[in-house]
Amino acid sequence: MWRLSLLDWIRIGLLVLGLVFVATGLLPWEAAAESLDEIWPLLIFLVAVIVLAELTKEAQVFDAIAARMAVLGRGNYAALFLLCTAFASFVTIFLNLDTTAVLLTPVMLALAPKARIAPLPLAMTTIWLANTASLLLPVSNLTNLLAMDKLGLDAQEFAARMWAPQIAAILVTMAFLWAFFWRRGERGDLRYSPPVLEPVGDRALFGVASAGCLLFIVLLLLKAHVAVAAGAAAALVLVVFLLRARERLSWRLFPWQLVVFVTGLFLVVPTLSRHGLADLMTWMIGAEGDPYRTAAVGAGLSNAINNLPAYKAVEGVIPAADQDRLLSLLVGTNVGPVVTPWASLATLLWFESCRRHEVRVPMGRFLLTGAGLAVVGLVATVWAL
Repeated sequence: MWRLSLLDWIRIGLLVLGLVFVATGLLPWEAAAESLDEIWPLLIFLVAVIVLAELTKEAQVFDAIAARMAVLGRGNYAALFLLCTAFASFVTIFLNLDTTAVLLTPVMLALAPKARIAPLPLAMTTIWLANTASLLLPVSNLTNLLAMDKLGLDAQEFAARMWAPQIAAILVTMAFLWAFFWRRGERGDLRYSPPVLEPVGDRALFGVASAGCLLFIVLLLLKAHVAVAAGAAAALVLVVFLLRARERLSWRLFPWQLVVFVTGLFLVVPTLSRHGLADLMTWMIGAEGDPYRTAAVGAGLSNAINNLPAYKAVEGVIPAADQDRLLSLLVGTNVGPVVTPWASLATLLWFESCRRHEVRVPMGRFLLTGAGLAVVGLVATVWAL
């Protein structure tokens, strides 16, 4: 237990607080059961998709793609920039923003010294797009999954509403990335050195892990439930690892931190809503239904207390029939959490990864550029919505 990080203790504390609320009657048993019944399919999805992503990384799929992107760029930073933004956006959209923050970040940072590229532009690309590219599909962000029942949309209908906001969010993010981290005056070098491609360690694992990711995407397109799609893809890859590389499997693959955090969240926020939080949220977003104000409140609360509790707190006071405001809230809690280090779980995990790889993130620059991106991104994205 002494190896637990401060963030782990906060997650455990949140769950304990939620259980105390239930035990003391502040949250009735019926309400607690209803809240937990809402999230168990989402927890299955989260566990399965993170196991799938972890095994895909172990099979060197992400490493191979990143290295080939650097080779394909031929030393041209503009070409590499477009390839990196496309790769980070694709991973976020189809494999969840936490996958981009947790697994793609170390891959990109490992690529930096091989190609003699400054690591900060690569790192900022992963974390900004982990947040702002998470609007298009329900699986892209847990907040999207939480919203699906209330919105009454399937995955295709959700994408039909969010494709224009997603494009707007990505374009604004690319503009900020280039202006503040990728242009010549910021990165320093005129060109980079394409790395030497290295063969993958096990072609069978590589092939099956790639097929597992494709299977997940195909099942989503066929309208399979996200938990079923992620579970089937993860099971396929897990079986091959059991047969060929059992020693690489450990209980560390199981994302218990996310399970604990989400479960605690779904006990604490309903309790607070019953004891005054709902009235406060109603006052903050106003009664006139302004989507810009709703998005701004979602973004502000996300940067203050984290986007998941922010979304749950505000969602509870928006009627299910007010689809536009619910989608505006998603814009605020997905695109907006790019200012503070605790604004989203993905950002917290990203900071931990940067620290492990000894990549210095200038905090003043992170806060100021993130604030600019949040403001411009929200305006552009809500306008597109």
